[in-house]
Amino acid sequence: MISETDKERVRQATDIVALVGETVVLKQRGQEFWGCCPFHHEKSPSFHVNPATGLWKCFGCGKGGDLFDYVRYRENLEFPDAIRYLADRAGIEIEEEQGGRRGPRRNRLIEALEAAQDFYATTLMRGKAAGPARGREYFKGRGFGGAVCRKWHLGYAPGHASLVTHLRGLGFTPAEILEADLAVQRSGGLQDRFYERVMFPIHDEQGRCIGFGGRVLTDAKPKYLNTRETPVFHKSKHMFAFDYAKEQIAATGTAIVVEGYTDVIALHEAGFGNVVATLGTALSLDHVKTISRFAKTIICMFDGDAAGQKAADAAVQYLDKTEAQLKCVVLPDDLDPAEFVGERGAEALRAQLEAARPLIDFVFEKRIDGYDLNVAGKRVAALDEMAQVLAPLKRSPLLDSYATRLADALGFDRADVRRRIQEATPAPVRAPRATYVAEAPQEEARPARPRVQLAPDERQQRRLERELLALMAARPADFRAHAVRIGSFSWSDSRLETMAWAMLATPETATPDEVVQAALAVEPAAARVLAGGEIASSEAAGRQGSLESLLDAVDLASTRRKVRAIKARLQGQLDPAEADRLFREASELQRHVNELSVRLSKVSNLD
Repeated sequence: MISETDKERVRQATDIVALVGETVVLKQRGQEFWGCCPFHHEKSPSFHVNPATGLWKCFGCGKGGDLFDYVRYRENLEFPDAIRYLADRAGIEIEEEQGGRRGPRRNRLIEALEAAQDFYATTLMRGKAAGPARGREYFKGRGFGGAVCRKWHLGYAPGHASLVTHLRGLGFTPAEILEADLAVQRSGGLQDRFYERVMFPIHDEQGRCIGFGGRVLTDAKPKYLNTRETPVFHKSKHMFAFDYAKEQIAATGTAIVVEGYTDVIALHEAGFGNVVATLGTALSLDHVKTISRFAKTIICMFDGDAAGQKAADAAVQYLDKTEAQLKCVVLPDDLDPAEFVGERGAEALRAQLEAARPLIDFVFEKRIDGYDLNVAGKRVAALDEMAQVLAPLKRSPLLDSYATRLADALGFDRADVRRRIQEATPAPVRAPRATYVAEAPQEEARPARPRVQLAPDERQQRRLERELLALMAARPADFRAHAVRIGSFSWSDSRLETMAWAMLATPETATPDEVVQAALAVEPAAARVLAGGEIASSEAAGRQGSLESLLDAVDLASTRRKVRAIKARLQGQLDPAEADRLFREASELQRHVNELSVRLSKVSNLD
């Protein structure tokens, strides 16, 4: 048990405004300080701190209390541990009565970790053995000289219980060393957790060492080894270099998130002081919330491979949970950030950052561009994949706008797309791509999923294209003069487009039967398509007007499809020049739509 006297000592030693200000941007109004609540999403500040009373309250979510309650909520601690946390922060030793919390206290764990940081750093800089020499060579190869190593407290872990021996000599108990995850228990006793690795210390917001990342210098696995979860270290909450970057993030309003320790250091040394890294995990909600207290923009620098795409997909779920704008950058030529800034310089990287794209635009483009949208089945597959990505937003106010954008891009009914997203299961984070498409194991029979409907305009275009092909088969010679126009159409189904080109490529002397055979050669289902034309089988097939009207109708449907595709692109964030070009293109297409509509209104309806 913690005595009331120690509790009061901790209270008197803690400035509640400074405590809250570590993670919340506060603005003074009279005698109070106001900011956005760190415990729920809000746009207008409803969270206030009164330094005179030592109390805080959020009028949005209803949470409130004193400084111990604040730490309890923020750090997800029990009440006694909140007192211990603040005692550690203030450097106060507290006496715990019999029957209190067992195990090492937080401040002792941090002291052990700080001692380990010094031990690893000294070993790197002064060690005479081959291991530290390899460590120095590794850092030198990354462009990190002695000054950089000292600034970042980089080190080398020799292993062989050398750290355990050192810490025991400083008075740390085996329980404290184990609890800090600096050692493991083996049959021969305590052994160092990290050995023969270069070491990257991980700090909390106050700059205290709370854990490590260690990189092996051989082919041993794993390549990187991080401290496990401990009372002071949580990988889904903490970030590498946040203590270094916090001020620059607040000053610039922008945070850059990468994945590698060396990437962070290289970018900081190149002048980008607002860079942090996640600790072997995807970006988490805790990460986003922490960064959002200081930044208006979060730029994620993803790898250009499948892992980078998965990381981007996973970050989509946070779009509605932060006021910060989420953007992303994928560096060219598969270069990581350290390689890019080393080879091409800081100005080239700055240009990449200035061109950062909204995260949702990147995800839409990368996911949808991988499919041939002229094939109906591919469009359904693209919809199912995007539905998984957007599934975490199924209850978000953003859902309608994203469903509309997806429906416009794929040509499906908007209500069906929205329903598909709401029924989807979120894609697993960091999973191999195959998990998106692998068949589910056999289970009890489930109700069949409703088919997704094409949008009315898409269904109409599909019908008209089939009519056009059927009439081309019946009267091939009449269509040869229109080959260029037909070739400019944006077809709803690539199979029908392939048939059209095969039919137009036949010799001018080809008979209708030979034209049909050409279509069958490229599409096995061509016979069903060509036999189903209502116009070709009626007396109207002999009139020139029906041919012109059918071409106009397909042209109209095709042009409207092009307009919808441009509209979907314009919903993303584009540079002004590209947006202006697309707008002018859409305007020209709309004029063509108007002309065709007027012309078709003067003839009989094709339906």
